Amino acid sequence: MEISALQVILVFIVTFIAAIDQFSFLESLYQPIVTGMVIGLILGDLQTGLIVGGTYQLMTIGNMPIGGAQPPNAVVGGIMAAILAITLDLEPNIAVATAIPFSLLGQYGVTLIFTLMSPLMSKCDEYAANADPKGIERINYLSMCLLGLVFGIVVTLFFVGGATMGQAVVDAIPAWLSDGLSAAGGMMRFVGFAILLKFMMNKDMWGFYFLGFGLAIIISGIESLATPALLILALIGFGFAYWDYQQNTELGGASLAAASDDGGEEDGI
Repeated sequence: MEISALQVILVFIVTFIAAIDQFSFLESLYQPIVTGMVIGLILGDLQTGLIVGGTYQLMTIGNMPIGGAQPPNAVVGGIMAAILAITLDLEPNIAVATAIPFSLLGQYGVTLIFTLMSPLMSKCDEYAANADPKGIERINYLSMCLLGLVFGIVVTLFFVGGATMGQAVVDAIPAWLSDGLSAAGGMMRFVGFAILLKFMMNKDMWGFYFLGFGLAIIISGIESLATPALLILALIGFGFAYWDYQQNTELGGASLAAASDDGGEEDGI
């Protein structure tokens, strides 16, 4: 695939903004489902960008930093998965599996920036003690720019290099390895859900889980409902969640009302 200078610049800008958003803006612009769509628009293949972004999103849905430990970075991995799928014409599952090493580079980049910025935290304390918010802002801007530059440079270099040499590498991959990467990429979305369930599930939630699983099997088996199955299940899930919220709110309000009607000390009892 031929790439233009404008596409390279736009990919760098998207990566730069997404890197900052992950830790500072927090507007979810860095999520793979968003970056995949944007990269697809830039490279002229929106459908592939959405498919790859959605697939990568499912894989990372349960990833979260614990303490100082960082998971494989979703910004670099998600963007590179979309780039690999579009520029090298890879199947989405293969692109997701191939992008894992790039997400590890992003993980190392985050750890490097955090390590470099750690000594400056004492300077922030000094600025705070002197009531100097401008100094704290400058340090924050520095960390944001460094993170954006590291991510942008990594993605841009591999984007340009992959566009020029990547097809030869892909053609040299044997069929058995390609099939293995496809299977691994397909499994990763379920691993993401498993990690998420490990944190979220408790004994009160298993009924909803099995109910949703059963409904998915039924709806997917009906040809007229198979295409919008995910939307249908999302609406059903929202309905149950909203009903549960209403029940808990009413029960909580009733408990508070009962507690406030116990007389108290003001009436002399």
